[in-house]
Amino acid sequence: MTTPGAPYLDRADAGRRLAAEIGPRRFSRAIVLALPRGGVPIASVIAERLNAPLDILVVRKVGAPGNREYGLGAVAEGGVRYVDWDRVRELGLSPGQLDPEIRSQTEAVDQLARHLRGGRSPPDLEGRTVVLVDDGMATGGTVRCAVDAVRLQRPGRLVLAVGVSSREAAQELRPRVDDLVCPLIPPLLFAVGEWYREFPQLTDAEVLATLHRHWMHSTADVTAA
Repeated sequence: MTTPGAPYLDRADAGRRLAAEIGPRRFSRAIVLALPRGGVPIASVIAERLNAPLDILVVRKVGAPGNREYGLGAVAEGGVRYVDWDRVRELGLSPGQLDPEIRSQTEAVDQLARHLRGGRSPPDLEGRTVVLVDDGMATGGTVRCAVDAVRLQRPGRLVLAVGVSSREAAQELRPRVDDLVCPLIPPLLFAVGEWYREFPQLTDAEVLATLHRHWMHSTADVTAA
């Protein structure tokens, strides 16, 4: 996807903007968690700026029966789920009608997490400053599910960093985190990609290359120490 004249050149540019706002805060024991796939290039820049480890938190949207693009909630690692019951009722659906989609997306979360981590254990977040990163929020459902998943692990502080957000999603998520960092909250947001001049679909190979670069660097640091 290409949008000439958009505020961000690409996800790396958004990462630099966010890193510039986050950097002066000097968080202690910080870890940066990316929502794959789109959050990884942004989180990579932030992690480098903070000199913090980079990891992932896999989340998948739960779509409406017959229309997967219409989000009704999300599932995250650890069996965490969020359902927007107002939307479910608007469509006249019963809770049981979502069960097949929830099971399917839960399996997809587990598979993608295993694939991207390659045998690594999920990080221990207890007592740490967690910087949770995504490229943007439209409805905010997937990010809310990710926030809930992080909260269950009792972090010392939870910072949400996103490139762009709708006003509604920002209002919904702000009270759920300790700090929301978002340079762009426009009056109307139809699609996150409209705010990036270059907004390609990322492949697993691209995500893995970024993660492995950070993980190899952190391993080298431990070995050197």
